[in-house]
Amino acid sequence: MKATFLKCLSGIFFYLLIVSFINAESNYSTVKVDAPFPMKPIKVFKYPKQDFPITNYGAIAGGIADNTKAIALAIDACNKAGGGRVVVPAGVWFTGPIHFKSNVNLYLKENAVLRFSDKPSDYLPAVKSSLEGMEFYNYSPLIYAFECENIAITGKGSINPQMDTWKTWFPRQKNYMDAAGKLYTMMSTNVPVEERQMGNEQNRMRPYLIHFNRCKNILLDGFKVRESPFWCIHLFMCEGAIARNLDLKAHGHNNDGIDLEMSRNILVEKCTFDQGDDAVVIKSGSNQDGWRLNTPCENIVIRYCTILQGHTLLGIGSELSSGIRNVYMHDCTAPNSVLRLFYIKTNHRRGGFVENIYMENVKSGKMQRAFEIDADVLYQWKDFPTYETRITPINNIHMKNVTCNEVDAIYEIKGDERLPVKNVELSNIHVGKVNKFIKKVKNAENVLENNVTYTELSGK
Repeated sequence: MKATFLKCLSGIFFYLLIVSFINAESNYSTVKVDAPFPMKPIKVFKYPKQDFPITNYGAIAGGIADNTKAIALAIDACNKAGGGRVVVPAGVWFTGPIHFKSNVNLYLKENAVLRFSDKPSDYLPAVKSSLEGMEFYNYSPLIYAFECENIAITGKGSINPQMDTWKTWFPRQKNYMDAAGKLYTMMSTNVPVEERQMGNEQNRMRPYLIHFNRCKNILLDGFKVRESPFWCIHLFMCEGAIARNLDLKAHGHNNDGIDLEMSRNILVEKCTFDQGDDAVVIKSGSNQDGWRLNTPCENIVIRYCTILQGHTLLGIGSELSSGIRNVYMHDCTAPNSVLRLFYIKTNHRRGGFVENIYMENVKSGKMQRAFEIDADVLYQWKDFPTYETRITPINNIHMKNVTCNEVDAIYEIKGDERLPVKNVELSNIHVGKVNKFIKKVKNAENVLENNVTYTELSGK
């Protein structure tokens, strides 16, 4: 009898477990993404059909009243009710930092404007963030999520931070470089992240506009960005995300469009980038922090995007110490001027790896290089000491079906002699005018060139 009872109980438990799983899965739709590597469908959470207008929690339009508390109350209520939309109506809404909770869709109605404060003290206490692949505690990003699941920013509204203070922080002054050197030393000597407290005005370390840290199932759809203190959108150690129909315009220092770092299973599509720095950047941590976190950035597709202005259409690195693989950009355009279409960069401190990166079907205007790999990029960190040398293996890189109106050079590969770049395919690339040289290749093996042509070589 007892055995029969236990068997029935076990059966009931198994049935409830299956039903729970089915119910949980029914809360999501999926988006299948084609790629030249295996990629799981991306889950999209079905938000409950209930709205939480911020005006119900005390928000006042006009760009003067501080709505930080009202927005936080709306997010909290939405989360406690099981999820839904936190609605920002048309109008200008002044606020400090917005911190997400799970199952919340921040919905910006058409003509809604989130006007963020530029007073640094409004972004304290410090939160767990990162600077160029190094974890630390800094001013809160303007929009922040940590360890959240099912979060979204949607709608046709815009995010327009006040910039007066942040602009004065753009130059890399001595106090900033001293602070950056201190953070670099703490990372390199494995000081615990909790002890890396850098959020003060003397350090002048700018916050991200949108920073989602260790989150799952993200949707960013339809909104506009107009200016940013630092990178516009940064997904750090996130899993499962779609960014589509975004209109990003930010021309300050380090104003990347979207940076995907140590994140996986991501689709970026139908976005417009107008940037003061790179458009789409794939990263995976710096040096000791990247090795410690050991989370490759992988399974990423970027398609049907336009870059109106910026440095690079697709950038890989230079922070790549956890490794980057399986990235596919296709059917994008850069009609005006960029510095590079496709740029892979690392240095002798990074380690990690880069493999299985694809760009194809791209039309572009004027640039310095259509394609470049550089294994010796240190930027402002060049004067800091090397604590450990690890060379980055770079393998299986493809660029196909690309047209450029004008370039200084079609491609340049500068590998490291200790570990040469391997297996690069450049196929069906046509350039109108070449201003300086066709190609330069150093420390690379098996570079396959097929139908790489140009119309005019300057001076010839």
